[in-house]
Amino acid sequence: MATKKSARRSATRKSAARGSSSKTVKMVYSFGATKTEGKASQKVLLGGKGANLADMTTIGLPVPAGFTITTDTCAAYYDEGGRFPKGLVDQIKAGIKRLEKETGKVFGSDTDPLLVSVRSGAAVSMPGMMDTVLNLGLTEKSVRGLAELTGNERFAWDAYRRLINMYGDVVMGVDHHHFEAAFDKVKKDLGVKADTDVPAEGLRKLCDEYRKVYRKHVGKAFPEDPYQQLELAVEAVFKSWNSDRAHSYRRINEISGLNGTAVNVQVMVFGNMGEDSGTGVAFTRDPSTGRNEFYGEFLVNAQGEDVVAGIRTPQPLSEMSKWNATVAKQLEKVRKKLEKHYRDMQDIEFTIERGTLYMLQTRNGKRTGAAAVKMAMDMVKEKLIDRKTALKRIPPNDITQLLLPSFDPKQKASAKAIATGLPASPGAASGALAFTAEEAVERSRQGEKVLLVRKETSPEDVDGMHSAAGILTSTGGMTSHAAVVARGWGKCCVAGAGALSIDAAKGVVTVGGKKYGRKDVLSIDGSTGEVMVGEIARIVPDKVSGDLATVLSWADKEARMGVRTNADTPADAKRAREFGAIGIGLCRTEHMFFEGDRIKAMREMIIAESTIDREKALKKLLPYQRKDFQGIFTAMKGLPVTIRLLDPPLHEFLPHEVKAQKEMAKDLGVSFKDVERRVAMLHEMNPMLGHRGCRLAITYPEIAAMQARAITEAAIACKQKKIDARPEIMVPLIGTRRELEILREQILEVIATVKKEKKFTGKLDIPVGTMIEIPRAALTAGEVAEVAEFFSFGTNDLTQMAFGYSRDDAGVFLPEYVSREILEKDPFQSIDTTGVGRLVEIACTEGRKTRKDLKLGICGEHGGDPSSIHFCEKVGLDYVSCSPFRVPVARLAAAQASLG
Repeated sequence: MATKKSARRSATRKSAARGSSSKTVKMVYSFGATKTEGKASQKVLLGGKGANLADMTTIGLPVPAGFTITTDTCAAYYDEGGRFPKGLVDQIKAGIKRLEKETGKVFGSDTDPLLVSVRSGAAVSMPGMMDTVLNLGLTEKSVRGLAELTGNERFAWDAYRRLINMYGDVVMGVDHHHFEAAFDKVKKDLGVKADTDVPAEGLRKLCDEYRKVYRKHVGKAFPEDPYQQLELAVEAVFKSWNSDRAHSYRRINEISGLNGTAVNVQVMVFGNMGEDSGTGVAFTRDPSTGRNEFYGEFLVNAQGEDVVAGIRTPQPLSEMSKWNATVAKQLEKVRKKLEKHYRDMQDIEFTIERGTLYMLQTRNGKRTGAAAVKMAMDMVKEKLIDRKTALKRIPPNDITQLLLPSFDPKQKASAKAIATGLPASPGAASGALAFTAEEAVERSRQGEKVLLVRKETSPEDVDGMHSAAGILTSTGGMTSHAAVVARGWGKCCVAGAGALSIDAAKGVVTVGGKKYGRKDVLSIDGSTGEVMVGEIARIVPDKVSGDLATVLSWADKEARMGVRTNADTPADAKRAREFGAIGIGLCRTEHMFFEGDRIKAMREMIIAESTIDREKALKKLLPYQRKDFQGIFTAMKGLPVTIRLLDPPLHEFLPHEVKAQKEMAKDLGVSFKDVERRVAMLHEMNPMLGHRGCRLAITYPEIAAMQARAITEAAIACKQKKIDARPEIMVPLIGTRRELEILREQILEVIATVKKEKKFTGKLDIPVGTMIEIPRAALTAGEVAEVAEFFSFGTNDLTQMAFGYSRDDAGVFLPEYVSREILEKDPFQSIDTTGVGRLVEIACTEGRKTRKDLKLGICGEHGGDPSSIHFCEKVGLDYVSCSPFRVPVARLAAAQASLG
């Protein structure tokens, strides 16, 4: 359980934080020209950013010196009740002294001040989710010294106003819009629109206004002590680990088990020192398509947050050589060196200060599913990595993006395009307009499809971004927050659609003189950047092709387990086969009874008072069932099809409203009172534990007999047409050996009878097995295996019964259980390996003790979940079964599980 793990980690951290009399615990690791202590392998301790800063320094890249405060220290901060662990302040001061020695500058100096950035960095990348403060160390006195030292008064005041804004926002909680309002007023007074047009004197006045904003909302003056600034900034980064946005991001991306965030304190380099300075973000390959092209954006005379925040629309990296050819060549060399070193696509941040290039970050870049597949393929061709590494590198869930719908070309051609932005993340999405994250979440919960429309997104918007069908922004580039997060999720996004004027307060988008509000629907194409009016029909791919087909063929060679599908119709079966399924692991027969005349015959059978009358009704259902099975066997010819006998309680097939019951009585030619009485008889207090599954077949053997006959007749009909039908009959919800024994004998008797009636002498083996979905069945699997030829784990019901949770109602409390780490994950989404998994493991072990060749599979929702598939590999299942669109995901996950 997550709580036990947390307790163990907590005890270890408390011990580490307090240290002992004989040894001081190391909480700060330096990197720089004179001393580098960290390594790339220490991501858990130093966070991804800290480990890679040390590593880049080691391989000779131009990295400003700094130090990293460990993730264990963040954890200790929380363990100590929100206090710095003993010795941390002294180690931070020692780190600053090293930076002073390396740079020749002094922290807090009025004439040559050392300025630093304070950034977060967890072991797993969480772009933009935690806090950053730049230019830390500036004061009212030192800003004047910096101006004199650099001979650039505008730069100095620009750096100071950024510090007051960021520090006020991040550290003291003063909302950014208060500062933005002050800036807008200064620009209005000066008659300018762009931030870069404000002269030095204007920025000096702005700093005065910012200090007033700070004092008004904080209740005291902006701190003049740089060490106080630093300590509070470090604490703010620690606190940001538990911010709502960070929690949301970890929940959405299923990130758990981390100690906290590291804090990186680094000497500032400045991209806002004039027209020979700049800042940028780049990817060593295109993160959207995967093409081997240097891809990124930069801004001249700007600091890093200007690019990521989307406040200004940057220039593409391809134009850098026009601005500074020397830096462009240096950056290209860095690109090649990083890819060769890390053997993966890198996401980098850089700053140019007065023509000199500095590297501020590298990490494995977020990418779309299509890009992940293409990069893996290309890097194998380039001999950077081998096939096994390529398979391990592609996140299985991400390949669903290659099966994303696209707009119907005919409908799109006739749609009215109103704007074009940047194709930030592929896909096709339509929806009504939502103007805030909260609005997007609420309307999505109510079942409405919405597009989140923002000037730019920020980390606080993550829940709304995740809930929306797509994201549309009017500013920002391909490396803005909206673009990076959307690509990581496979969410359709168009960024920087500058023709849009978005008024979130009024809930209106204006473009070309026309207004669009909350009730209007727009469509966005994340592959082209087009914004169109109205909803456009979408086309869903029905097969795997291109690079994905090649990668999945590699996966099939590595995987030990097979991947089947859950399919109830020939169309689903055909689609799953196109996606690479090697059979059907679950065919739910109840889904076949709800159409047209079938439901009438089904209800006639349920209303019947005698076995004879039930059999009459079942004879009407037999041809439908036989035809359905023939269609599925034909679609899956040569592959196994596991058919589950009727599972749900009979009342699910009856109407519950009086009006509908009267119509049913008239339709069947019976009295309303008979219908009313039968509905009342079938009512159950807890139907999930009631008269369903094998219990129905025991009390109404004629139902199972009809289904067994339909399966056998369909198989024989296919065999006679030279179609290799391979049915398997699965009895649901057994809890005892005797239940399965009775039904197995009945089923085998029906199979023998049909073969005799049809005079069929060919080969027709129809294995009979069961679903293991009741804890007792798992615990007595050794006995059950005496009469079962296969087990298929129905982990949906097994999870319900093991936890005592109703999956239909657990959504009320499970999100809180996960957020409070009572549970590591939602057990209905990813298998609970310690509890439910233990039942599965017992059943596998005991079952195979009895029957060595017992075939084992899983057919619950967990069959398409990558982490659950890894567990299935561990316990030795033969196959997993999932919905058709999850088959490619499961194929890749099965290979990764096999590779370890």
